[in-house]
Formats: sequence, C-alpha cells, structure tokens
Amino acid sequence: MPRRASWIDPHVGARIRVRRTLLGMSQTKLGEAVGLTFQQIQKYERGANQVAASRLYQFGRVLDVPLAYFFEGLPAKAATQPEGMAESEAEPFRRENLTRRETLELVRAYYRIADPTVRNRLVDLIRAIGAAAPGGCGPET
Repeated sequence: MPRRASWIDPHVGARIRVRRTLLGMSQTKLGEAVGLTFQQIQKYERGANQVAASRLYQFGRVLDVPLAYFFEGLPAKAATQPEGMAESEAEPFRRENLTRRETLELVRAYYRIADPTVRNRLVDLIRAIGAAAPGGCGPET
C-alpha cells in the first residue's frame, strides 16, 4: 500500500526549495550533490515524497543549514495535529507567498545591497508603494 505524504512533508520540501533558491542553486546541482535526479528533487520540494532522515542530513550539509532548519515555522500544533487536518485559510497563503520564486529572488537581491542605508530606503519605498496600492498594507505589516 503506497504511503500518503504527511502534511509536514510539503513544509520540509518548501524549506529545501527556499534554501536552495536563496543559494542560487538549481535542482540539478542539488541533485548532483546528493546523488539524485532533478525530478527526485522536485518531488521532495513539492512534498510528494517524504525525505528520509539520512537524505535530510545530506540536504542540510549541502545547503549549509542545521537539521532544525527544515522544521522551522511548523505551527505549534504540529506534534498533535491529526493527519489531513487543514490549517487556517490565511496561513497557507502567507507561507506560499514567502516561498515563491519572485519573493526569494527579491530577498537575494536585497541582501546583495551592501549599504544598510540603501537597504532601509528600499524597504521604506516598498512600504510606501504597498500602502498606496488599493487594498495595500500600512507600515506596520
């Protein structure tokens, strides 16, 4: 009988994708580093396949993160939430936006700006644009 992926598997996969993208690493390059094809990396990142502990250890070494990194951001109820229970409507939307390629590329570009004053001005500009947009957010968000 095939194993059904846990709701935690997509979270771990998303964390792999976020870190890989922030490092500017392709799925092919990550796959080569751990002895997998890029298709297998895709399945892990989508959460279609569960990542074994030994493989997670390999990912941590290649991506230069501790094992705990892959579980950061799990809701506090993670240990007790029954299989298949849905999260709140707002939480998956926010988490999805944080792992989108354009968001990750924006963060990478932002941290390439060496001057902290320029970075702060950029953040101020983005907040102003967001506040002025219809349905935009204010400076507190």
